[in-house]
Order: sequence, then structure tokens, then C-alpha cells
Amino acid sequence: MTEISIQKELYEKIPNIRLGCIQCSVSVAPGDEKIISLSNTIIENVTSVLTVETISQKSTIKSTKEAYRALGKDPSRYRPSAEALTRRVVNGKDLYQVNNIVDLLNLVSLESGFSIGGYDAEKIDGAISFGVGKENEPYQAIGRGELNIENLPLFRDESGAFGSPTSDSLRTMVTDSTSIFLMILIDFNGDKFLEKSMDRSIEFLNNYSGAHSFETKIVLPT
Repeated sequence: MTEISIQKELYEKIPNIRLGCIQCSVSVAPGDEKIISLSNTIIENVTSVLTVETISQKSTIKSTKEAYRALGKDPSRYRPSAEALTRRVVNGKDLYQVNNIVDLLNLVSLESGFSIGGYDAEKIDGAISFGVGKENEPYQAIGRGELNIENLPLFRDESGAFGSPTSDSLRTMVTDSTSIFLMILIDFNGDKFLEKSMDRSIEFLNNYSGAHSFETKIVLPT
């Protein structure tokens, strides 16, 4: 797994931040009936305990929104991806179906409340740093076009920005040709559920997509 670090500009304002990183070999394919069944179960579990009014009180979502505010970013306008997924299903809408790998990532995010980055590891250029977006920094977001990433928590490599908890970028997105998958769970407050959610991610990827050769690590501020 490539080197991953958290920048001082980020952890000075969010001192309990951690990253749960998982890399594995995958075969990308359309989601099948097993994933659809798993999705239905998780959606039923989530909608049985949350309402639109209580979503923002889920600890992992709450800490993400608080991190945005600490950086000067409005989490209502630039909604974290886990909150957006949760609001979607609580409002009675279906989850997007992309492919087996992205669909499973979304299910972990929905279940845990962690916003999660998912990347084609072979499209990442060198070491990864997690910092803060700059004014006018270019970023083409998946399904959103040009995104204003100023003051957003942001992943960068040698070629520039490629991931945020609001939306990942087109440059490193998972496609049918992806063979090495990097998944980063973003924990903004030292949440006790990070390790459990990493285990859940490996379980899903192994059991429902045949992923293998897993590498894992938790990245702390240094």
C-alpha cells in the first residue's frame, strides 16, 4: 500500500482524525442478486432507526459535519457522502447501483455513517496526503462536474487533488478495468466503530465480490 499521511493543517483543527485504509485485488462487475439482497437488509435496518431529523445525530455523521465547520465549510451545502446516502434511503429512494465494488463501499458507508473514499489504486500518482482544499484548486467530481473544494478535507497525490468526503474525483474513480482497489474510511473523531467498519468492509468485499490479497492500516496524525 502506498504511503498515506495526514497533514498538520488538518489535524491541528481536527486532532482526533484517523484514516482506516484497505487495499485489495478486485474484479469489477455489475452488482448481483446477493448484493441487492444485502442492500435491502441494510436499508431496512437503517430506515428502522433513523428519520430525516435524526440522521445528523448519528455519531459518525455528526463528527464529519463538525469537522467541515471547523475548516470553514458548510456541511449542508457540501453534504458529506455518508449523510447524502443516508438521507436518500430514509427519504424512500433507492441507492445508486454502480458496480459490485462501489455498491459494497456505499453499503458500508450507509451502515456505519463514515464517508468513504474508493479509488483505483493504479491511478494514484505517488504518496497520498490528507489535507485541506485551496482556493481555486481544480477538481472534477464524479457526477458533479467542477467542485469548489476550498476548505474541504482533501486527498492529494503527486498529480493533485483526487478525493474528498463530499465526492471523489473522476481521475481516480473505480471503472470496469480497475484491478487494485483502495478504500479509505474517514474517521474525524476517533470513533470506536472504525475497526469494526474496516472488518465489515473486508467481509463484504470478500464474501460478495471475491476480492482478495487484503492489506490494511490505520493512519494517525504524526
